[in-house]
Amino acid sequence: MKKKLISLFLVFVFFLTAGAGCKKPTMQEAVKPVVLNFWRVYEGQDAFAEIIAKYNAQHPYVTINYRKLRYDEYEEALLNAFAEDRGPDIFSIHNTWIRKYESKLEPMPAQTTMVFPITQGSLKKEVVPEFRTMKSLGLKELKQNFVDAVYSDVVLNDKIYGLPLSVDTLAMYYNQDLFDQAGITEIPRYWNRDFQQMVKKLTKQDLKGNILQSGVALGGGKNIERYSDILAILMMQNGASMMSDAGQVLFQTVPAVFQSQNYNPGLMALRFYTDFANPIKEVYCWNSGLENSVDLFASGKLAIMFGYSYHLPTIKTKAPKLNFLVEPIPQIEGATVPTNMANYWVEAVSKKSLYKNEAWNFIQFMTSSENATSYLEKTNKPTALRSLINTQKEDPEIGVFADQVLTAKSWYRGKNPILAENFLADMIQAVLADTENKTIELMNFYANRIQQTVN
Repeated sequence: MKKKLISLFLVFVFFLTAGAGCKKPTMQEAVKPVVLNFWRVYEGQDAFAEIIAKYNAQHPYVTINYRKLRYDEYEEALLNAFAEDRGPDIFSIHNTWIRKYESKLEPMPAQTTMVFPITQGSLKKEVVPEFRTMKSLGLKELKQNFVDAVYSDVVLNDKIYGLPLSVDTLAMYYNQDLFDQAGITEIPRYWNRDFQQMVKKLTKQDLKGNILQSGVALGGGKNIERYSDILAILMMQNGASMMSDAGQVLFQTVPAVFQSQNYNPGLMALRFYTDFANPIKEVYCWNSGLENSVDLFASGKLAIMFGYSYHLPTIKTKAPKLNFLVEPIPQIEGATVPTNMANYWVEAVSKKSLYKNEAWNFIQFMTSSENATSYLEKTNKPTALRSLINTQKEDPEIGVFADQVLTAKSWYRGKNPILAENFLADMIQAVLADTENKTIELMNFYANRIQQTVN
């Protein structure tokens, strides 16, 4: 009997200890704390507070440290931090910088695994960890969810290197009062003779030829905000391939439809653009002595400027009483499909990050339609997601920009995009100073200079 009691006791102890061994670990026991450092420019932490809070509710072990840097210090700070192995896990790069930073970027993995806190028990509730593996966004889903410009920019060798929260587009700002004073009732839709005649009406000069009021900010270089994008979109709308599939800078490429004609789309666009800064042309309205186009527009002395949605708060701050509106950028008359310019930033993961899995999981969470909406509403920016375009089209401020994102494009400017833009400015000035009608030679020369930033 004594031996039987001892045996029963041992069996009881076995089951007791076995049950204890099967007890699920707590959240604290299952996962270690993760800290993601997130660097961006322009927006403060308020723009992401709601998104981060929602993410923390799902993954309380992940802390996201957000840091905003000034644009003029951003790249230097990034490169120095990476060189010293103290760089961020997640950081923003401009859509034209992706190839420049390719060696520092970790592409999106096929899947991510995260821990979720799950509450169990009916009487005694406890929070236990649940590991879930989730499939990442694929190339097909990227095309389906985001506008075309995104796929063209962020996919390299069939891998995704970043995702955007928004995509901005170039639009036309105009001063309603100056239009009214000139008796202009119709907004220009095309780059044609009517547009040129309208600019003449909107331009005022004194007896010495000094420009007192400019009809449009076109023709110049660095004192025109985003001059490189304006010239590029004119070329692209005319049919120029800014760069071939083989990586050749080819402003002079002739579309197939014009192969039998003496037509050079890049040359046509460059001449049209520079005419507005050529004193011997009837459309002359710009020169290098004028203020920056945004400042001149805010002062009420510029009738038309071209800019992005991010210029809206700048103009409103500089000139709160200015009577201006925004319309789509003009197109080539007769074109069957509009062509617009995309300008945006993408969120990317550092190759040196210790938490690549969590970093990419957060980026996908942040750029989903549900969570991106929070960011877009706080920043008043146009969406990168197809599903949100129709909602934004009705917005009185950013509707114009959102309406253009489906037909917006960008172009790769080499591994030094800032230098490439400077070459475009040099090309513009060289054409304006040319007295020997060598525009095509100058265009080809600077296309070759830009090519050097690609190779």
